[in-house]
Amino acid sequence: MSRKQQQHYKGAEVSCCVKYVLFGFNIVFWLLGAAFLGIGLWAWAEKGVLSNLSSITDLGGFDPVWLFIVVGGVMFILGFAGCIGALRENTVLLKFFSVFLGLIFFLELTAGILAFVFKDWIKDQLNLFINNNVKAYRDDIDLQNLIDFAQEYWSCCGAHGPNDWNLNIYFNCTEQNPSRERCGVPFSCCVKDPSCVFVCAEQTARSYIYTKGCVGQFEKWLQDNLIVVAGIFVGIALLQIFGICLAQNLVSDIKAVKANW
Repeated sequence: MSRKQQQHYKGAEVSCCVKYVLFGFNIVFWLLGAAFLGIGLWAWAEKGVLSNLSSITDLGGFDPVWLFIVVGGVMFILGFAGCIGALRENTVLLKFFSVFLGLIFFLELTAGILAFVFKDWIKDQLNLFINNNVKAYRDDIDLQNLIDFAQEYWSCCGAHGPNDWNLNIYFNCTEQNPSRERCGVPFSCCVKDPSCVFVCAEQTARSYIYTKGCVGQFEKWLQDNLIVVAGIFVGIALLQIFGICLAQNLVSDIKAVKANW
């Protein structure tokens, strides 16, 4: 090979720094995705969903396990594509990684803008979502734990207040209800005594249970922690942009090297 040909070949090369930074970035991404996916599938197996797939449609409320499975699945696929694409210098997988990550970033940005523009509609949907899950409180242990955590963390009870628990067949305060929990609320609504009983007169119940709704408390929490929440979303967005830039940079390097073959 002549000196001129060697100089021409050496003029374009794949950056090892970009390659292995992207590989490391996606290894972490892939392992986190595998962990989320494993937790979700394990939770489903424990509930017998995997042995009876028809039970998926029987749940009246939101199943938190879905969050682990969907998020874990997406992270696992993207992390795998990014790892193999970087290690094997495969432009197809790298393009898939960057395009899909860019699409997720665009959807997040669109959702953020729409949430700001239609915040009243979002609030109504949040009310509906919480009330639907109040109805299904006893149907799924993961949903029950999620609601209990939210009510204890935000010191709230129901979507707008304790009366929302009348929507649940176990807590419904009617004479026809045979449940031992009739006219009561979950223990997570109680301020002091976990055995408290909800009395419909708010003045009587005020010292025993949380009387504020979770929607209002969640809004207050967002306002109090606006900088932290915004910082987390900005940090996630910057990581996504960083990953896209690395992938596109590596694709350009690979194409430049192939052009000299």
